[in-house]
Amino acid sequence: MQPDTPGLPIDDTYAPIYTVGQVSSMLGVQPAFLRRLDVECLVSPCRSEGGQRRYSRAEIGLVRRVSELAGEGMTLAGIKRILMLEEQLRRTTAELEQLRSQLES
Repeated sequence: MQPDTPGLPIDDTYAPIYTVGQVSSMLGVQPAFLRRLDVECLVSPCRSEGGQRRYSRAEIGLVRRVSELAGEGMTLAGIKRILMLEEQLRRTTAELEQLRSQLES
């Protein structure tokens, strides 16, 4: 029988619990790359009380995506634009699905 452990940060995709060193090690990127993504507002992790960056699992996924695009030769400005367009497409798709659902009702 498993203990009831609701609300643990580890279970929250958006809980900021991973350090720069941990993310760097997990993804095989340099800590300077992570700091640059923050400066360029591509991935802006939360800060601890001491001012250290703390990443969530969702942000780690985004860092992975940015790293892959950078590995394909994209500039950070180009990657930022791609991410903005992808988010716009997600919102538009959700709105379209909602409108379709309303029309079918």
